[in-house]
Amino acid sequence: MQKERVLITDHVHPSLPIGLIHLGYEVDEQPDITLDRVRKVLGAYHGMVINSKIRVDRAMIEEASCLRFIARLGSGMEIIDRQAATDNGVAVFGAPEGNSNAVAEHALGMLLCLTNHLLRADQQVRNFSWHREMNRGWEIAGRTVGIVGMGHTGCAFARKLQGMGVHVLGHDKYSEEWTYQVPWVQRVDATTVQERADVLSLHLPLSEETRHYVNADYLARCKPGVVLINTSRGQCIDTRALVTALEDGRVRGACLDVMELEQPDRQKKEDPDTYNRLFGMDQVVLSPHIAGWSNESLERIAGVLLERIRFWKEK
Repeated sequence: MQKERVLITDHVHPSLPIGLIHLGYEVDEQPDITLDRVRKVLGAYHGMVINSKIRVDRAMIEEASCLRFIARLGSGMEIIDRQAATDNGVAVFGAPEGNSNAVAEHALGMLLCLTNHLLRADQQVRNFSWHREMNRGWEIAGRTVGIVGMGHTGCAFARKLQGMGVHVLGHDKYSEEWTYQVPWVQRVDATTVQERADVLSLHLPLSEETRHYVNADYLARCKPGVVLINTSRGQCIDTRALVTALEDGRVRGACLDVMELEQPDRQKKEDPDTYNRLFGMDQVVLSPHIAGWSNESLERIAGVLLERIRFWKEK
């Protein structure tokens, strides 16, 4: 009897393909495969494991007649047409809890880097320049941190803040269950977060509702001097509005692991002025969408997905 085949389209921890083989699958690892190539070969596979470079639309799903499941490494399910998957009997698995701790640690690290001027100070010391007063930082203890989106990563970030002497506000439009996980966080509405947060951290999925969630109007209603952290999805922020708010001082600083236009070629081609202005600011800390990118999260994501596939297969 011919084994069902699974296509892995990105780098994964070895435990995932090994586990899939133990479940009886034939595994084909192609971490460098392109989206166009996936479209051409997917019809021969019963399962696929993807990351952000592969977007699975309705046409792809409907053309892959053998496809039975799609496994997403991490979170960010907007890259999969889940309605099309449901319509065609294709199971969809994610692993948002797999990298939530990594994201939370990264967000806190970026914030502390910003408040202590570490990027600037590091470069000065490397250039044999010694400026203490110029790099006097400010402490987050005694401040109010607002978290928008209290899913796995939002709750993980709240746990990192526990014991740091901050007052934490949490807002989630669709869930109240998180209050039992982090009971020290004060549940508030969206307006209260804007009015009271000294630091505001986004932990939102991308949808039509959250696209440009933070825009000029939103920032105008925030507490003056707010610091914005985004480790969720770049398109949740209107970058031009943020740059303007940073320039006029309404926003004190920003920590951005994700951007509206990701990859340098897009930034240079589609909006070089905005990104040149953003990249020239020393009140901004940036990283290339690596908040969930730890060695531990790589293994943890593999384990979560494998268990979900195993449970589904054995039902």
